Amino acid sequence: MKRRQVLVWTIIGVIAGATAIALVVRMHRWSAGTMRIEGAVIRREDDSRRELPISEVVVTASDGATSATTHSNASGYFNLAFHTGIWPGQPVTLSFSHPNYEPFDIKLPSGFRLAAKKLYIAAMVPKPEQTAASLGSPLIVASNIRVRYTVNSPTKVNIGSAVKTFQVVNQGDVPCDRQSPCSPHGNWKASTATLSLDAGVDNEFGNVRVSCIAGPCPFTRIDSSGFRRGGRKISVSALNWSDTATFLVEAEVIHTSIMSNVREFYPVVFGRALSFTLPATQEGVSLEAEIDGAPMVFPLGPKLYLSWATCTARTNIEEETTTIYRCELKPGYQF
Repeated sequence: MKRRQVLVWTIIGVIAGATAIALVVRMHRWSAGTMRIEGAVIRREDDSRRELPISEVVVTASDGATSATTHSNASGYFNLAFHTGIWPGQPVTLSFSHPNYEPFDIKLPSGFRLAAKKLYIAAMVPKPEQTAASLGSPLIVASNIRVRYTVNSPTKVNIGSAVKTFQVVNQGDVPCDRQSPCSPHGNWKASTATLSLDAGVDNEFGNVRVSCIAGPCPFTRIDSSGFRRGGRKISVSALNWSDTATFLVEAEVIHTSIMSNVREFYPVVFGRALSFTLPATQEGVSLEAEIDGAPMVFPLGPKLYLSWATCTARTNIEEETTTIYRCELKPGYQF
């Protein structure tokens, strides 16, 4: 009897242990947390030079029960955080949708870690355009397109000069007796004098020259620390350990102003889109174009609006001093 009881309890223990091991294994198979999915959306073309990035694409990740959504930016980049628990083999679909393109899906590889370590490139096919040509009307031609913008830069102009004299009054051959100021060697009583000049608002002194022009100049010394670098305000000091000496100060007066330079160039056209880059300091961006032969000027403005194209702008990641523009033709227009 006791042997049977021991055997029963042994079997129960084995079953319980196997169940616990199965639960542990099952828990290890299940991954909970956040899957970070990133990639880019481009236009599918036979010519890789025309595979332009697509912005404002709705990107959705779904496992049937849970979903997460984001949008691609001006460079086509997307970064999606998918909060879920994923079993091995559970399908996760990455879906892309845009009004001007055919829907596109990507099946993510099985496994939490594998899916998060890939870069996903979605090449979307443009929908057939309902253009004026398809309705029997000719397309409107945009031609001779030029980019015009303004760059403001500081400009320095010489507007005059400053000429001043000053004296350092002193009596020569008087022993110093250790009463400062003294001559450099400490033998003779000396005197100092300082002249200060102000060039005015938006002005500065440049190429400052100071010289002793009268009196016992060999026994004088000029301190250049107050004018060596120029600037709006300068000061000139001199030491004299002989009789009275006269000094001459000369300088150029430089005025700093902001000058606007208007620049023009032709953008690059790929397929139905044009691209160009501008420095971050640009202002007043506009496009000059001939629409069906009529010359027109189209200021982009902060909203980048054009009646004949849809434009986007983004800052170059490598060069933050550069802005990249792209304008894609609207239906009914052609280059």
